[in-house]
Amino acid sequence: MIWPFSSCSAGGADDLKTDRLRLVPITPEMMASEALADGSLAKVIHARLTPEWPPEHWELHVFEMISKQLIDEPKTAGWHRYVVLPDSYGCGKTLIGAVGGFPKAEGDVEIGYSTLPAFQRKGYGTEAAVALVEWLLKRKNVRSVSAQTFPSLPESIKVMERCGMSFAGAGDEEGTVRYRRLR
Repeated sequence: MIWPFSSCSAGGADDLKTDRLRLVPITPEMMASEALADGSLAKVIHARLTPEWPPEHWELHVFEMISKQLIDEPKTAGWHRYVVLPDSYGCGKTLIGAVGGFPKAEGDVEIGYSTLPAFQRKGYGTEAAVALVEWLLKRKNVRSVSAQTFPSLPESIKVMERCGMSFAGAGDEEGTVRYRRLR
């Protein structure tokens, strides 16, 4: 179950809160802070950055695609989110990953997800991906949500299956597979 959460974010999308996580919509201000690589992102999202940040696959081309999408397609506000783990001990919050979606043809949104190594295999990636998929499928004009991976990455396939996705055939990149969930 996901609930809207009062947000410090902009762009018309509230934070999403799950049982253990807060998913913060990425804004242009956040992207600019992250590009500075000076730690200011932590202040903007009100969370601690660990030395592991950014997560694996948070590559320059992804950063550029998100920045472009935020400008070119304002209707996708909230499709990209930082994943924050609220600390139950009152010591703060920690940025543990990212999850996001890109518009594809015919109302499909392709998602990607990543958590920092110290936070993997604890269900956080699945929890964040499920929350985003459920939220996306409530958006007007979103007919399906999909994701791609290599068959040799069974943990990634498990995340997709736990999001309610089923095998949908070959992916875009050679050797990948696509999973999809219809509305």
